[in-house]
Amino acid sequence: MKKTYRAMQVAAPGQLELVERCTPVPGAGEVLIEVEACGICGADTNDIANADPALQPPRVPGHEVVGRIAAIGPGVPVLWALGRRVGVGRLGGHCNECAPCRQGRFQLCLNQPVVGATRDGGYAEMMLAHSTALVSIPDELSSEEAAPILCAGVATFNALRKCGAQAGDTVAVLGIGGLGHMAVQYARRMGFRVVAIGRGGDIAADALALGAHVYIDNREEDAAARLKALGGAQAIVTMIDHADTVSALLAGLAPEGRLVVLNPGRSPLQVPAGLLVGGQRSILGSITGTPWDNEKALDFSVLVDVRPQIEVMPLEQANEALRKLKAGDAKYRIVLTMGDPS
Repeated sequence: MKKTYRAMQVAAPGQLELVERCTPVPGAGEVLIEVEACGICGADTNDIANADPALQPPRVPGHEVVGRIAAIGPGVPVLWALGRRVGVGRLGGHCNECAPCRQGRFQLCLNQPVVGATRDGGYAEMMLAHSTALVSIPDELSSEEAAPILCAGVATFNALRKCGAQAGDTVAVLGIGGLGHMAVQYARRMGFRVVAIGRGGDIAADALALGAHVYIDNREEDAAARLKALGGAQAIVTMIDHADTVSALLAGLAPEGRLVVLNPGRSPLQVPAGLLVGGQRSILGSITGTPWDNEKALDFSVLVDVRPQIEVMPLEQANEALRKLKAGDAKYRIVLTMGDPS
């Protein structure tokens, strides 16, 4: 094993630098992962912008990590063997001690680190991880394909599982980007009538090719009225951070329909209580998921041939990749790889 490894760490708020670090030894309950690929997520930009500049060593972002176990600390279950290909998502490993853990709700663990924010992530050739955070990666997926499923994939997969719709029902996906392009594919494979809602006609062809039955450009037409004309949506899954747009779309829910919110947003939703009470409609928040949920999302992706659309870039170009993401030039996910620099 190499004595040092390369990592992109936060040099200053919003800026990464390539450094060489000493390879760490995993502690109790930890493994050392030799990273093969790490997806870039919109949440990474907040992690990098808000990283504590006084933290030493500086934080390494990234929470869509796939690699192989290179070293194992004491107390790690035997299924996590050397050389096994594993993934780590946003949730850094549950404690097995708090009340939610004792209830089996591991995604709500009170003591769980957030990978890339409160614990170093995968913009690096090596990464330490708690064994309770590990996800088994199917052989049918490349590391580059699997990485975005560990966040964008499981988040949308779980949201659709919770949305209350049944096969044949209308489900709307609001926001056709890094998450939305996965949601459209999953929703189609789950048997829903899929309505994709985005801004502009330029993504209509993409949305339909991904599996949408209908595309609505909400800059050109009233999306809620269009959903009503279609009989109402049994579920609307939203990825966007625009409270006014999300709030206006509530009127497009069918009776007993459900809005599922994935993006916490910066502004509160404006919700008419009468709309909820009169039609027994509801709003549900949904976060990413447990390692077990992640494995279900990965396996389902293999079963029904869902794949993220990715652009692959080398680790040392992480700053450029983030600029592309923030400029809206990513279609639809960017994945960093850890091969030797050319």
